[in-house]
Amino acid sequence: MKKRVFAALMAGVMGTMMFGTTLVSAEAETPELKGEVYAFIAASLNNAMEELQKNFNETYPDVEILYNADSSGTLQTQIEEGARCDIFFSAATKQMDALVDEGIADKDTVVDLLENKVVLIKPKDGETKVTGFENITDAANLALAGEDVPVGQYSREIFENLGITDEVNKMEINEGKNVTEVLASVSEGSNEVGIVYATDAASVADSVDIIAEAPAGSLQTPVLYPVGMVEDKEASDEDRAAAEAFLEYLQSDEALAVFEKYGFTAYVTDEQSDEADAAGETEETTEEAAEDTAE
Repeated sequence: MKKRVFAALMAGVMGTMMFGTTLVSAEAETPELKGEVYAFIAASLNNAMEELQKNFNETYPDVEILYNADSSGTLQTQIEEGARCDIFFSAATKQMDALVDEGIADKDTVVDLLENKVVLIKPKDGETKVTGFENITDAANLALAGEDVPVGQYSREIFENLGITDEVNKMEINEGKNVTEVLASVSEGSNEVGIVYATDAASVADSVDIIAEAPAGSLQTPVLYPVGMVEDKEASDEDRAAAEAFLEYLQSDEALAVFEKYGFTAYVTDEQSDEADAAGETEETTEEAAEDTAE
């Protein structure tokens, strides 16, 4: 009996030791991150990124994420002039490509992560003769982002492709320094119509109505949001590790679900789409074969 008791006690001790070892190993797999991460984000990302910061800090409470939200063109200039930045999340590829070409952004880390849509809006229940981009000049005035702002660049590309640039330029235009200013001008009723991203309109659905999306073919390229690492000479090793972890988190399924809640869609390349379709066809074929076998 004593031998059995002793053996049971030893088994318990060994089990406890092994369990303790397992805990230590599990903890070792999750590094304790801390430091500061300077993230320069397009203004249209602000709401989604604030939620993502809270989620990330639940796992890594000692990482401080400092956001600078503005137009991508303004952010690009600030980065070029030496502002401290670890992650750049642009509302267009133009600004990111420029930083990559200058050797400031790390090309190997850049990912085209999200896609958005350009829409024409008016104040909630506001009256206007405008029914789409094609007759936008029927409005008394227009809230439009500046030429260095991605949504402003997309807007002007739409005008050009619709052949209405000259007519639009004759309008009374309230030019905003970023998409947030354009949204505010319309939601407050200062302008009859304005052009923003679909996600911006969705964020104040109680204040604005969407008149129309950009017509098919009026934009030659999708509205992409690339994100990547920027060279930060002031960052410590801890800061860099934290920034890399946050960048990885932004690409996770959990983060993409948050982005989708705010109206963005995950960008899928044609190649990825073809692979997904092929995988779906293979799965269907396998299921049909299994059903035939069962019969």
